[in-house]
Amino acid sequence: MIVGRRYWILIWYGFLLVGVAGAVASAYWGRRTQGRNLDEILRALATILLSIGMLLLLYEVAVLPAQVLLGVAVALFMGAFWVGRRPRRRPPS
Repeated sequence: MIVGRRYWILIWYGFLLVGVAGAVASAYWGRRTQGRNLDEILRALATILLSIGMLLLLYEVAVLPAQVLLGVAVALFMGAFWVGRRPRRRPPS
C-alpha cells in the first residue's frame, strides 16, 4: 500500500505532460538547430519513459516492463548528461 497513491499518480501524470511538452519543443527546436540539442531530446524522452514506468508501478499493472522502462530512462538521462557536457578546454601553455 502506497500512502497518497492518488496524489502520486496525479503528480506523475503531470511529469508525463511536462515530458511530452519538452519533447515537442525540443523536436521543434532541433529541426531549427540541425539537431544540436540532442541532450534536450534525450532528457525529454527519459522524462516520458520515467513517467510511464512510475505510472505502471503505481497502478501495479506491469512491474517488470516498468522496471525496464525505468532502467532505460536512467540510461537516457546519463546519455543526455554525457552529450550535453561542455568539452574540456586545454589549459594555456
